[in-house]
Amino acid sequence: MSVTAADLSSSMALPARPLLFASGEDAYIADRVLHTWTTPDGADPDWADGVVAALEPGERALGALSFAAGAPGILHHVVGSERPLRGPVAKPRERTYDVREFPTAEAYADMVRAVLDKIAAGVVRKVVLGRCLDVTSDPPLEPAEIIDRLLVTRPGRYVFSVPLTESLSEGPLLVGASPELLVSRSGDRIACTPLAGSVPRSPDPEEDARRAAALRASDKDLAEHAFVVDAIVHALKEVCVDVEPPTGPTLLATDTVWHLASPISARLEEPATGPSALRLAQMLHPTPAVGGVPAAAAAEAIADIEGDLRDYFAGCVGWVDGSGDGVFAITIRAAVIDGARMRLFAGAGIVAGSDPDSEVRETGAKLQTMTRVAGLG
Repeated sequence: MSVTAADLSSSMALPARPLLFASGEDAYIADRVLHTWTTPDGADPDWADGVVAALEPGERALGALSFAAGAPGILHHVVGSERPLRGPVAKPRERTYDVREFPTAEAYADMVRAVLDKIAAGVVRKVVLGRCLDVTSDPPLEPAEIIDRLLVTRPGRYVFSVPLTESLSEGPLLVGASPELLVSRSGDRIACTPLAGSVPRSPDPEEDARRAAALRASDKDLAEHAFVVDAIVHALKEVCVDVEPPTGPTLLATDTVWHLASPISARLEEPATGPSALRLAQMLHPTPAVGGVPAAAAAEAIADIEGDLRDYFAGCVGWVDGSGDGVFAITIRAAVIDGARMRLFAGAGIVAGSDPDSEVRETGAKLQTMTRVAGLG
């Protein structure tokens, strides 16, 4: 049984609850959903291979894998097309907001100290620790309004809107604009651009440049970044040839944060039989950019200290086609909209030398991307 979304062929307007992924000038927008796959085990290679095998030319599977153990996932089998969406930015409606942060800034700083104790004891070397905002609005926020503003302002290259249930008309909707590429595949060409090591931007140009230069020279942030690059390079070498990490990170700017970034390229020797973009996403996720080092100990620390905040946050989101090509981004700078409530998540990598107050400021800056497009500031 197929589910029909709004017909966008003659209009740049978005449906009320769009299903889309954009990684360039145009957005791939689903016109029809043919089927929806869900799995309790998003790390299952048979599931990934089955999804790709079911796709005919011109079709894609578009969806997300969660952060949770086993990475439960949802993928929508869709028919659509890439087309430009460059309409005027809708002005936010007059709304009242109730905003609740959890944990509080003070409690989050204490959580960072708890991680630093584990690092000092040798239990872990890096842990990414997150916090949330819950925003309840009256009248409820409109997903199309949020996506419209994200597509035009582009605080992150990868803009997405994915229903987290089989229903396109109700239930939670994952939206956001991620700056971080987990993996892309085009034929035999593989690319990853991990981000790790961050600092909030400043509205003052001179201070902003000073912060960027300090980040680029920070031993603490360079060490945090190296954890991620090393893990991705190691994983790619298991299935790829000509794996080429950069000699050092570059700076990547978003609307609110400077990041250290490392474009990594690789090649599949036999793309016809090699892993699809979805299978590569399974293999790489979660990277130390959203988890930690060692992976198992970091996951345990996140569960113990952070609790059950993430679900699809810090997972990955994207698409794959029947040839195995596709793009998956890390699910950051994101929100889940469900009726009148919007939940936001942001994390920071904690390593030896991390300062709790600085990590509070960093996560606060990251949360601003979605609060701004929601009209909160």
